[in-house]
Amino acid sequence: MSLRGFRPSDVPFVAGIVAEALQEHYDPSLYLSLSVDWPDGFLVAADPHDVPVAFLLGVSQVDGEARILMFAVERHHRTEGIGALLMSTFLDRCRDRRFRRVTLEVRVSNATAIRFYTRYRFGVVDLLRAYYSDGENGYQMARGLP
Repeated sequence: MSLRGFRPSDVPFVAGIVAEALQEHYDPSLYLSLSVDWPDGFLVAADPHDVPVAFLLGVSQVDGEARILMFAVERHHRTEGIGALLMSTFLDRCRDRRFRRVTLEVRVSNATAIRFYTRYRFGVVDLLRAYYSDGENGYQMARGLP
């Protein structure tokens, strides 16, 4: 597995991962527009054929703070440590930019993701009612950066 930056040619693969793992569908132009503001915040894990199998899309919309907007690993590549590699690399990049805080949102039903984020010292800070397109509630989670 290799870790690299996002490329426009990744859009169909990233959109497929989002549909399968996050049960969401976004206009493909969203990925391109979000990649412009902070290119180092959009990480892609690719297989030996350079096909994306996981990604983490981070943005910075608030001074001193990063937000993980999307983060997903293809189902058959989970438990291979790819998510850990993406998260660790992203947090290092946040520290390099001297961010003080990182936030994210997660479905309340996604116990696996909540456990994963807790291992990285994220804690629930808010309940987001009907946050997802299907009406499911979400948690906002956050952590400070040393």
